[in-house]
Amino acid sequence: MTPQSTTPPTCDQILQQLQEAEVKFLRLQFTDILGTTKNVEVPKSQFAKALNGDVTFDGSAVEGFTRVEESDMLLRPDLGTFLIYPQFSREEGERGKVARLICDVALPDGTPFDGDPRQVLKRQIARAQAMGFEMFVGTEPEFFLFERSPSGVGTTVTHDKAGYFDLAPIDKGERIRREITNKLVEMGFEIEAAHHEVSPGQHEIDFRYAPALETADRIATFKFVVKRVALEYGLLASFLPKPLPGVNGSGMHCHLSLFKGGANAFADPGGEHGLSRTAQQFIAGLLDHAGAMVAITNPLVNSYKRLVPGFEAPVNVAWSTSNRSALIRIPAKRGNSTRAEVRMPDPSCNPYLALAVMLAAGLDGIEQDMEPAPAIQRNIFKMTVREKRHHRVKELPSDLREAVDELEKDDVLRRALGEHVLDHFVEAKRAEWREYNATVHAWELERYLDLI
Repeated sequence: MTPQSTTPPTCDQILQQLQEAEVKFLRLQFTDILGTTKNVEVPKSQFAKALNGDVTFDGSAVEGFTRVEESDMLLRPDLGTFLIYPQFSREEGERGKVARLICDVALPDGTPFDGDPRQVLKRQIARAQAMGFEMFVGTEPEFFLFERSPSGVGTTVTHDKAGYFDLAPIDKGERIRREITNKLVEMGFEIEAAHHEVSPGQHEIDFRYAPALETADRIATFKFVVKRVALEYGLLASFLPKPLPGVNGSGMHCHLSLFKGGANAFADPGGEHGLSRTAQQFIAGLLDHAGAMVAITNPLVNSYKRLVPGFEAPVNVAWSTSNRSALIRIPAKRGNSTRAEVRMPDPSCNPYLALAVMLAAGLDGIEQDMEPAPAIQRNIFKMTVREKRHHRVKELPSDLREAVDELEKDDVLRRALGEHVLDHFVEAKRAEWREYNATVHAWELERYLDLI
């Protein structure tokens, strides 16, 4: 199916919808550099002001945004993101309906703020459009459901002991997944699948592909809905990549495709593997920048506990059309469904920055006419070091420090992120690594305390 575009509503149309639905509060939502969703909530009396983009907030209070002496910032709503939240609880119903708009962040003079992650992605989208392309993305976010203690504190006790595609009553999350799905459908999502994942307490809900910016907006909304519904059931929903040892972690596979003139630019029935030259170049760009890209797509110390051999997550920079051990897999469908599945990202990432660096890397592959190494159809996990070297298979950075080092050396991704975002992101991640490295962990005490 060829992607379709929709015309966003006008301010007057939104005001009318707010009035007809008796909405009491409007949330102006944005995302900080580290991917945390923020919002300013305004009452009915301020709806018109909010829609006109005249609401300000203190940027100095937001991670990585700006300095104290230049703190005032504007929230400019993207009218196409308007939606009315479904009722999550009786208490919310009594308070009145709530709607939301996702906003771009601007300086007081109206200039787009360079440190806004949404602007970073929009710059890469504009770059693709200048080349005649539009990127569409489908995602497969995974998460865990954990029990809470009697006092309400989250634990790592899984909600069930089920496994891949199990059914109720073993899969205790079935009812919660259905409610999450229903809430998302109410909000305009087109859900393609929902199921129990490999690990106990682990779940996946997939939504249909969409333009890159819309997908990033949806990921942010999805995470909010999952956590909100879980809370109503007295559970903790966690998007931490590796909350439990010895089992698979949570990823967020991203299915990427470029369209040009309404047709899938990756498809070519006469090309090798049914792929166009554009697809080959895009894949080569992703592989070439993977070592730096991982700092953004897998941004936590914990992310690298998932990226280890033996748990299905990729550690090898390679691509394949037939197995899931490679970083990039080409699913079997062709024609307008031709796409590259990037299996590295995890759901802790900032979706705007993650999609921005993937798009930037792929476009660089096209601009530089890169040629990927031959696709590897074997299980890479079982290849020897010599075999990997022969097939030009590199490994991803093994920890956050190495990944940030690679990011700082990558000029293409540095330009894509911009100086402001790069500097604040690197500073935050260096601090995270230092704090982690200086902490004495339970594993060390258990292993060494009595022995040494």
